Amino acid sequence: MERKPRVLIVDDEQDFANTLAERLTLRNFDTEVKRDGKGALVAVEQNPPDVVVLDIKMPGIGGFEVLKRIKSEHPRLPVILLTGHGCTNNGIKGMELGAFDYLIKPVEIKELMTKIKAAIESSRFSPKEQGKS
Repeated sequence: MERKPRVLIVDDEQDFANTLAERLTLRNFDTEVKRDGKGALVAVEQNPPDVVVLDIKMPGIGGFEVLKRIKSEHPRLPVILLTGHGCTNNGIKGMELGAFDYLIKPVEIKELMTKIKAAIESSRFSPKEQGKS
């Protein structure tokens, strides 16, 4: 039996994050939800997911800083950013920092599923990380 892909959802909007997790679970994904950047970084270190869905605006450690730290330790781990209010500049900045892609809230589940599947596929065909586990 093939392992379900794991998605780490990081968003301080608890209802949004939980709803997203439920929808992904129904589509045969394992999910984990963290409400802040610190929790996300700990989760990535303890049990790296196949993809991270990361909100940019969060209290404490913001999404851009979390993205930088993830990419420095796990360069092949795809991160999909969530940005609000039609703010494409934040999405573009995130792509420059190494994000796989970005979506503008409110998120369409079909579009997110397409991006998650593409992110997982791209990481499978990337060169192996050197010196990383």
